[in-house]
Amino acid sequence: MDDETTRPGEGPPVETLVATVRGVLPSLTPAAQTVARLILDDPGMVARSTITELSAASGTSEATIVRTARVLGFAGYPQLRLALAAASAARPAERLVPGDLAPDDPLSEVIVKVSRAESEAIEDTVAQLTAERLGVVVETIAGARRVDVYGVGASGLVATDMAQKLLRIGMTSNAFTDAHLALTSSVLLRAGDVAVGISTSGETPDVLGPLRNARDAGAATVAITNNPRSSIAQVADHVLISAGRETAFRPGALASRISQLLVVDCVFVGVAQRTFDSSQRALQATRTAIGDFLRSGRTKP
Repeated sequence: MDDETTRPGEGPPVETLVATVRGVLPSLTPAAQTVARLILDDPGMVARSTITELSAASGTSEATIVRTARVLGFAGYPQLRLALAAASAARPAERLVPGDLAPDDPLSEVIVKVSRAESEAIEDTVAQLTAERLGVVVETIAGARRVDVYGVGASGLVATDMAQKLLRIGMTSNAFTDAHLALTSSVLLRAGDVAVGISTSGETPDVLGPLRNARDAGAATVAITNNPRSSIAQVADHVLISAGRETAFRPGALASRISQLLVVDCVFVGVAQRTFDSSQRALQATRTAIGDFLRSGRTKP
């Protein structure tokens, strides 16, 4: 995997701290997850608590709290508290904890909560998507012989979107949303090819297996995931972090997909810029082909 997403001892940027905690939550130990959930539920309370107070509130040991802070990239709990305090001061409470949907929420509240989750997913993804990381992926894909994209479920929709975008600008690209076909594709890749794995959790076996095979076959590997500590992030040469959460009422939520689609769109535009002449020719050719087809269909009796 490429360079770490956090600087040693300093932790993630304040503006993405809560999103980072949410992303790494599935890869934490049960005890550390308890601490992390308190951070997500009430970051202000954690910022005000001493390590002894947080230990009592979470029912975990002080050592677990320190380990959790270090997993998040901080030197220790005092640095985590300072970051949470800064995050609480920089953003209103409702921004830090957007709130889940409840069975009795009126539709007016559903609109507010869903739209806020989508907009926050975009903001958090933008904050974590650096030009340096994006640039390396763009250059890798722009020079590829072939780009295969793996994803299942909601991430499979994003994989299909990425492959069709690259196809429109003349690149050889395929999306595989079936595990057997993905595995078949992955072992046939070679140096000069690129494999992209898309998984919110970063632990989807149907994506992780093909990406690992592609790496072993010599292809460059890219992961798009919420969790920078996930298995898929460890397999990939390059990792792009998305930020959207799925909930009980919104599995495969638009917030997860829209953050992944944002990353894909940025990659696509970057590749189209790097290959401008050939991309423009391909786009014009595909527009003409589709336009001719539609016009011929309208002229038939």
